[in-house]
Amino acid sequence: MVYHIPALLDESIEGLNIKPSGIYVDVTFGGGGHSKEILKRLDNRGKLVAFDRDSDAEQNIVDDDRLIFLNQNFRFLKNNLKFNGIGQIDGLLADLGVSFHQFDVAERGFAFRQDSPLDMRMDQNGGKDAASLLNSLDEPYLADVLYNYGELTNARQLAKAIVASRTAKPIKTTGELLSVLERFAPRGKENKFYAKVFQALRIVVNGEMEALKEMLSQALGMLVVGGRLSVITYHSLEDRIVKNFMRTGNFEGEEKKDFYGNMLTPFKVINRKGVVPDEKEIENNNRSRSARLRIAEKL
Repeated sequence: MVYHIPALLDESIEGLNIKPSGIYVDVTFGGGGHSKEILKRLDNRGKLVAFDRDSDAEQNIVDDDRLIFLNQNFRFLKNNLKFNGIGQIDGLLADLGVSFHQFDVAERGFAFRQDSPLDMRMDQNGGKDAASLLNSLDEPYLADVLYNYGELTNARQLAKAIVASRTAKPIKTTGELLSVLERFAPRGKENKFYAKVFQALRIVVNGEMEALKEMLSQALGMLVVGGRLSVITYHSLEDRIVKNFMRTGNFEGEEKKDFYGNMLTPFKVINRKGVVPDEKEIENNNRSRSARLRIAEKL
């Protein structure tokens, strides 16, 4: 079984504009695809620090003295780098997608196509799983989760149905959740609907939006002038966060200008519209179809 096929591999690595003796960070090691390509471009003075909160990723570590692997959440980027004697970095890469491995191993509960326990935790060593949250969140908050993170316009109806069902019997598996949702699924678009619900739950289980904001803020402070951010997103919520941050230095996209009307921003945006996979890549890796790469250089 393939652990993961990285999306936009060449484009994201080129976007880092790698200096052979530089210090780089891959905050989403996964199958190690991006990290291996970064290592190919480093000389013996270069260094790569790779993060992954999922301990399963450790099986993909390569034997290389230039690599430091940390089984950590990237929201603690700064503290972990400083602990390892690193105060500044030349570039950071993030591929924010869920790995094939996480989707394909049924027990992880990320996918709706196979009946399994509702887990969805990136780090299985701590935190509440999806079932715990689904059975404990109050109805208004659950509706907000489905609306904000799944962009589901009928979020209140869905939350009401979930609460009614769990009152009779706790919802513990993906199959049990689908049985609650199936009457709401638009005909012919069932999979897209289910994917949005599962995305919303996964985001809240793993605190993904908060972690992304914390990581980006810390990365800005640690990048050298001329250092690059290369970030691959997979849905509009995280893409908006990355786009706003790269354009304005804040997550709201609030433009601040100097006395002369020039925009105050910590970055030079390298690709304003982002890079998306071409037809050949999508044909070879269908899961890359929603990927978008954004690159920025620190001023």
